[in-house]
Amino acid sequence: MSFLDLAKKRYSTRAYTDRAVEQEKLDIILEAGRIAPTARNIQPQRIIVVQSEQGLAKVQKAAEIYHAPMALIVCTDTDEVWVRPDDDKKVTDIDASIITDHMMLAATDLDLQSVWICRFNEAVIREEFDLPDNITPVNILAIGYRNEEKWQAKSPERHDKERKALSETVFYEKL
Repeated sequence: MSFLDLAKKRYSTRAYTDRAVEQEKLDIILEAGRIAPTARNIQPQRIIVVQSEQGLAKVQKAAEIYHAPMALIVCTDTDEVWVRPDDDKKVTDIDASIITDHMMLAATDLDLQSVWICRFNEAVIREEFDLPDNITPVNILAIGYRNEEKWQAKSPERHDKERKALSETVFYEKL
């Protein structure tokens, strides 16, 4: 499958079965996050894998994860982050987002579904998972098998109708 076909196949799923994600698939997803590019290759990511009922209940206190059997809390270590010298911008959110995207697409490639969650209560995640001050949760990636009775698969061809045309989002420099 080409990269573009894979990207078109992916969609946000908000209803999952209770079938666990196999360790082999999880390992591939985590490896995709490990090899993701980060600024200056500092690799500030710290990923919390949550699969137990108790752990998922903790995540559910902070965010809607749609009964997914697994959640990856993508955090960054703010002590190990590249800072852009011109304006002192810390790129933690950018690094975490690249990593999340790689893992999300790896899950799709493995016929798993996911939903990227950035609306969550950071204080609850910090407290429930006893995070030190330098570890900042940035994204949650819920992953699992789609509940076909509650959530319909989306066609890879939907993008022609659901996305803006390139002419609306891409602009070429004027010479």
